[in-house]
Amino acid sequence: MNSCLIVIDVQESFRHRPFFTEQDLGTYLQAQNPLIAGAQAQGIPIVRVFHSSGPAQANNPFALESGHVRALDGLAPFDAAFTVTKSRHSALVGTGLDVWLTQHQIGRLIISGIRTEQCCETTTRHASDLGWTVDFCLGATLTFDMTQPDGTPLLAADIKARTATVLQDRFARICSVEQALS
Repeated sequence: MNSCLIVIDVQESFRHRPFFTEQDLGTYLQAQNPLIAGAQAQGIPIVRVFHSSGPAQANNPFALESGHVRALDGLAPFDAAFTVTKSRHSALVGTGLDVWLTQHQIGRLIISGIRTEQCCETTTRHASDLGWTVDFCLGATLTFDMTQPDGTPLLAADIKARTATVLQDRFARICSVEQALS
């Protein structure tokens, strides 16, 4: 089965959001970069996904006009086999990615990127529902602490654990970098 690595929303836009922190960034890049290098070494195509939405103004970090919709500093450089810019949570909505994957006979997706519970999880669920086999490389995803509706904090580690729990054996195989590349 042909595989493809999808690198979702690993872009400078996040550095310009109030919730951004460097807390887990180093650990994330220590997984994401070897995943990219391993995919390159094995000839696995890599798809780069950017997110752009909101007002088309320079002060919106997710607008192309901001200059922040570009690879996150620290991300290993790679030549993308295909690049899409999305405006929704799923990388499969309105981008042509589904067509590209079908044309290239890709049957298995390796999901990585930013934010674990948002665009990475949504793309995973959508891809699974459309029939792709999905490996969710949890260590190669990044998210940030949030505040629950009752005001209590929800730590990024807990968000990642919840995402792994709800995806495992329903929508994806939760795996390490090494497992994704094996």
